[in-house]
Amino acid sequence: MKVTLRTDVLTNNNKAAEFNRELFESTKTLVINLMSSPGAGKTTLLEETVRALSEKYRIAVIEGDLATERDANRIRSMGAKAVQINTHGGCHLDARMVAAALGEFDLDEIDILFIENVGNLVCPSGYDLGQNHKVAVLSVPEGNDKITKYPQMFMRTELVLLNKIDLLPYLDFNVEEAKQDLSEINPQSVLIPLSARTNEGLHEWFSWIEGAYNRCVQQ
Repeated sequence: MKVTLRTDVLTNNNKAAEFNRELFESTKTLVINLMSSPGAGKTTLLEETVRALSEKYRIAVIEGDLATERDANRIRSMGAKAVQINTHGGCHLDARMVAAALGEFDLDEIDILFIENVGNLVCPSGYDLGQNHKVAVLSVPEGNDKITKYPQMFMRTELVLLNKIDLLPYLDFNVEEAKQDLSEINPQSVLIPLSARTNEGLHEWFSWIEGAYNRCVQQ
């Protein structure tokens, strides 16, 4: 019975994801599903991304949290439109939640839509939201064991942003070990070390976004 229930839930989610995907494709909107554990720095990273790219791209954000509009308000203060989804205990966003939030946007007026998922290294990776890309954010304070302890997340993401590298001198974190762990779990994935606080490495992230956007509009 549990297997059947999960199958039904995912079937309904996947139908909604296809609806979302067709909508995104029709408007040439690049959609990036950003996932991480709580406190890895997703919102700060998005703030810096909006700051750097908003003159070139029309950017919007869907924020997923259990409660409050704090992160959405941070994005709004940067001048980007943000819609908050509160899951009230749910550990992830699903495609139906995203579909409901899309009514708040005019996708013809958006080049890049970021979906900041609920902070969780387990559940979010298993749900297709209709996005173009899944990106994981890992932070140095979390330690070197997270990639191997939560393999499903890193198996399903094509890019890992290693945030807070400004803390490397103070913490026992090995960047090369993280790259090796990722290559063994997902050889197609790439790890970019960066710091949203000091801007180190952000140019590589921005270049990746620009490449993804160019591929999106050429499809």
